[in-house]
Amino acid sequence: MRAQLLWAWRRLNANYWFYPALFAVLALALAFACIAADRAGWAERLNEVEWLVPARPDGAANMLTVIAGSMIAVASTVFSITIVAVSYASSTYGPRLLTNFMEDKGNQFSLATFIGTFVFAITVLRTVRGEDESASTTVDAAATTLPGFVPQLSLLVAFLLMGLSVAVLVYFLNHVPSAIRINQVVRGIGERLMSLIAKTYPERGENGDLARRPEGNPLLAKEAGYVQLIDFEELARMARDCGSQFTLSVRTGDFVHRGLTILQVSGGDCDEERMEELHGCFTQGAGRTPEQDPEFLIDELVEIGLRALSPGINDPFTAVTALHWLGAATAELGSRKLVKQVCDEDAESCPVHPVPDDFDHYVRRGFGAIRSAVATSPIAARIMLETLQNAAGSVSSDNRRTLLLDEAKRLHEQASLNLRGPDKREVDERFAVLMAEFDQARSA
Repeated sequence: MRAQLLWAWRRLNANYWFYPALFAVLALALAFACIAADRAGWAERLNEVEWLVPARPDGAANMLTVIAGSMIAVASTVFSITIVAVSYASSTYGPRLLTNFMEDKGNQFSLATFIGTFVFAITVLRTVRGEDESASTTVDAAATTLPGFVPQLSLLVAFLLMGLSVAVLVYFLNHVPSAIRINQVVRGIGERLMSLIAKTYPERGENGDLARRPEGNPLLAKEAGYVQLIDFEELARMARDCGSQFTLSVRTGDFVHRGLTILQVSGGDCDEERMEELHGCFTQGAGRTPEQDPEFLIDELVEIGLRALSPGINDPFTAVTALHWLGAATAELGSRKLVKQVCDEDAESCPVHPVPDDFDHYVRRGFGAIRSAVATSPIAARIMLETLQNAAGSVSSDNRRTLLLDEAKRLHEQASLNLRGPDKREVDERFAVLMAEFDQARSA
């Protein structure tokens, strides 16, 4: 249940409606608070400010009407622009990137600001009383000495919110075209991937010998879907309570179906009721997400590169950008112990054993998946060889450098089958430079 709640909260923050709805509620509360302050006589203090001319009922009503009408119109325009940008990005860069744009906090807060200002203005508008109207309550009658009732403090706050909305609109008009630039898109994915790698594998160094993974009674999946989140902390707590060892059979991002083993329980006393509770530590859904899943972000970079190198698009420089970030992520992976820290305390005696990760798997997932398309482009092929060389230069493990060299050899072999003439010679020369550096590093 804890995993379900945690996942629901994360998805709630990523939904496009959450912050507009939250701001609408906050604006409603602020409006009631300001109106109450006006009825308590705070408006009279504002009347004493020389540069702040008190508004009359007609002027206040017109102003609030204009603010409310313009804000809802701008909110509709903002939503339309966002949908167009999302459609363009998903069709150009790949449908899996749709989540990245829906989670964009700039778009969410922009729409939320306009919705909140609209709700505030329309709520305050209903309290304005004309000069020829009688007070609805004795409190309203005593609230001001001016004819009618104008909530001066609420009107001032509405004016300030309007100014804030104008500033947000200027920001939004600059943010949207910047957000769909391919360099910004790839950079966002790359930085998120680097951060997730550091969080998933906090220790630097090489992997040691793999510890024995105990086997036991299987826990079978009850439904089909992608594993979106695993609550390792809750698994560790339950394992210690039972005195058992939990051996995971799946990673976050894996697709499971009914009857597939997701966990094995060995030792201790874990009855059927506890076994059923273990299902609550896993959340499944229709698609993969970046949470706990570096492979998902690697796949996004690969997808951008493959689309850019497709014959219909033929944009090798976009693929080059994706290769650069892929190389940076590979170098980061190559410098870390690829062991998930699933227990905050007593990591050495942790009763939860996740699926082991290895560097070769990530190299093949990234460079191996994009290799066939890169081999058809002389520009991309040279850059990928250079990227592999740079990544190997920041990796201290001989075994991991050898894996990068093997990937470079595969690329060179495949490029030799696709390229001819000067393009092939340039790739051969770049590969020769890479081999010379590898040989020099090996002999050093």
